[in-house]
Amino acid sequence: MAILNFKGKAFVQNYHLSVKFHQLIPRKAQSLTGKVSLHDNLIIHGDNLKALKALLPTYAGKIKCIYIDPPYNTGNEKWAYNDNVNSPMLQDWLGKVVDKEDLTRHDKWLCMMMPRLKLLRELLTEDGVIFVSIDDNEQHRLRIVMDDVFGEGNFITTIIWQKKYSPQNDAKYFSDMHDFILVYAKKKNEGQNTGGWERNLLVRTSEQNVRYKNPDNDPRGPWKPADFSVKTYSETYDYEITTPSGRKVNPPKGRCWATSPENFQKWRKDNRVWFGKKGNNIPSVKIFLSEVREGVVPLTIWFRDEVGDNEFARKTIKEIFGDKDLPFENPKPHTLIKRILEISTDKNSFVLDSFAGSGTTAHAVLALNKEDNGNRRFLLIQCDELNKKTGKIENICDKITAERVRRVIKGIKKSKDDNLKRGLFGTFSYFELGDPIEMESILEGAQLPPYKELARYIFYTATGEEFDEKAVDEKRNFIGQSREYLVYLFYKPDIDYLKATALTLDKAQALGPYKNKLRLVFAPTKYLDQDHLDSLRIDFAQLPFEIYKLVK
Repeated sequence: MAILNFKGKAFVQNYHLSVKFHQLIPRKAQSLTGKVSLHDNLIIHGDNLKALKALLPTYAGKIKCIYIDPPYNTGNEKWAYNDNVNSPMLQDWLGKVVDKEDLTRHDKWLCMMMPRLKLLRELLTEDGVIFVSIDDNEQHRLRIVMDDVFGEGNFITTIIWQKKYSPQNDAKYFSDMHDFILVYAKKKNEGQNTGGWERNLLVRTSEQNVRYKNPDNDPRGPWKPADFSVKTYSETYDYEITTPSGRKVNPPKGRCWATSPENFQKWRKDNRVWFGKKGNNIPSVKIFLSEVREGVVPLTIWFRDEVGDNEFARKTIKEIFGDKDLPFENPKPHTLIKRILEISTDKNSFVLDSFAGSGTTAHAVLALNKEDNGNRRFLLIQCDELNKKTGKIENICDKITAERVRRVIKGIKKSKDDNLKRGLFGTFSYFELGDPIEMESILEGAQLPPYKELARYIFYTATGEEFDEKAVDEKRNFIGQSREYLVYLFYKPDIDYLKATALTLDKAQALGPYKNKLRLVFAPTKYLDQDHLDSLRIDFAQLPFEIYKLVK
């Protein structure tokens, strides 16, 4: 496998492991739901690397489909490298806008992408898939770095999407008409019940069905002819056929027929072979409409009249926001993302977009749910962005990303789309990325997180399993159970409580009787020796400390 080396790679290839867990702060006023919850549709405002890490306790291994549209690194996007990596070179990059004159812009882009891709992979289900939009500026580099993160063998395809209709006659060399979408599975399905990602078939259209005719009144219904020759040559399948008119035919040079002489005779007897109305044509195979009703295999070229283009996306955004000036020059159409969801999700899938922009992915999820009565959930992450006109950093997550979702849920009265006009319905919870959970500062009383936020961090980091907020019982100090443990946390965001709290014999016995699982207990200190802990089947873990992973 080819290896891509770039400045900073040694510092970022494991950087995602050192990114601290951050609190996710619910914002009721920005949400559109009766009860803000991490188990709702989500919109998260903040740095996407930190937000992805914050989602791990709840969503690791749960996301079926990821779509991202990262900066294409054209030199015109005004993005800046902002990951606080412990390296003098990368520290020097912080906050500096990347433009065409930046000789390290490709290195910076790769340093930005690698840790994010690694966290995205952790969030995918075993049968999950990721789609990444890109153009020629970084497509070849992205392909190699994704081979590194996802494995070369999990590459699925490169989709070519027609992003515009009108050619650029003033283009210096060629008029740029398409973008790429790279597709990688977390794990390919190799058959024989190996698990892994499988694509869905697309629903057939009336235009596709009308191509099927029935010129010979076959009782099995409409059909269309398919080539009876194949390019994978086999001498056994290279034989002469006599047509009903008496004409002798052989497969084209370098090709052979699709089956053996014995099978051909069976197909011919079953009226599966078509020689034309006069019985004189080279044979073709009948493909019946009744046999392909289940759907259509997706192609790797997606045209604008099927999935929309940039201009359609701009018109949609204008329909939603009116004449409001938005900082998106080349938005993606929600119909493009909807095609991705049709191929890659079921009705209950989680869909993640960590470069959410104008909220197109949420729009697509809600639109598809409206069409097929699905219950897909979206998770969007959007950071602050530089307004090129004002030169100021702005919070577009609330003003644009979430606002678009609010409007499409409630309905756009002037929309030409009947569903959008009536509203796509749904809810979402809005969260801000909060302070990091600094374990070493707990006993110092600095930035003490809420009980459930610390519980989420501790449970996931110690067990590697999903944290269930509903299982928490603060009165019992119980925060959930994993495959091996019942997990308890003695904690309050109160420095006096922390200084005075220890796991005593009374507290240990109050945990209840042993039930075939060890008790993993977190507390500031303990007044029990190891013999007592062993007799009560307790593993004790002291706060604060860097929690070890018992299961990964």
